[in-house]
Amino acid sequence: MLNLPTGNAICYSGYRHGQSPNTQVYPSPTEILEDLLILRKHWQLLRLYDCSPHAERVLAVIREEKLDFQVMLGAYLGAEMNNFGCPWGATYSEEELDANQAENDAEIERLMSLARRYDDLVFSVAVGNEATVDWTDHFVPVQRMIDLVRRVKGGVTQPVTVCENYVPWQHELRPLAEELDFISLHTYPVWEYKRVHEAIHYTRDNYYRVARLYPDKPVVITEAGWATSSNGRGIQQENSSEELQEIYYRDLMAWTRARGILTFVFEAFDEPWKGSADPLEPEKHWGLFTVDRRPKKVMQELYRELLAWPR
Repeated sequence: MLNLPTGNAICYSGYRHGQSPNTQVYPSPTEILEDLLILRKHWQLLRLYDCSPHAERVLAVIREEKLDFQVMLGAYLGAEMNNFGCPWGATYSEEELDANQAENDAEIERLMSLARRYDDLVFSVAVGNEATVDWTDHFVPVQRMIDLVRRVKGGVTQPVTVCENYVPWQHELRPLAEELDFISLHTYPVWEYKRVHEAIHYTRDNYYRVARLYPDKPVVITEAGWATSSNGRGIQQENSSEELQEIYYRDLMAWTRARGILTFVFEAFDEPWKGSADPLEPEKHWGLFTVDRRPKKVMQELYRELLAWPR
């Protein structure tokens, strides 16, 4: 029986103004320490998305500062096949796809290396993030995912998972699921035009649709959250606010804690590099804290001292 850790869990990516994984401008160790000192007040488990210098710095800071965190470490996978169903375009040349495959192999090696080096901190590893869903811009075929998972399972001692939207787990990912130690799913009612009064019911339905298919495997929610701003692209402006985020967060925590479901809230801090250049792009506004590290409404009671920080 697999025993995963328990506790409050959150997705962490610390990119601030002027920083981005695309430009390879990463948060400094000092900035990461500032973030972790904020998060340790309430969270014990962190999810990291790749094996870039950002992730390596996070792990190093946790160890050096003796912070009480455990980490789900992820490998980011680039597109290995064109996905013509992606709404915002995902067409690459054969040369680009070959380069992505080589980089994915290198990322998997980094994943295994970091998991071994920080085996006291890394409690699980995730091979890819939303790489098989029908709208992804970084599509990786299922058989290739299976091959990568098998490689990772042979190179680390931690449990291995794949993080994906709840829909593919019900259909094309069933052969992949057989290879995993546990299932990790994402569910975002607000992206599917649900109002907050129906959101937790929809979240539960998404979760149990998957969990019923895999009665012998733990099912973890590795992303669930609510955007606080939107330009109307995919999420109605009136359906995004700090008030709605607070309602959904409290509903989500009440249900998952009562049922003992490990759930990583998406996400710790707003990330201005994400999505389009529009400052109201919803991808930029999922944090429980702003990019300036001020608590949004859902966190203000717990973090009153941060409201007075000079910025």
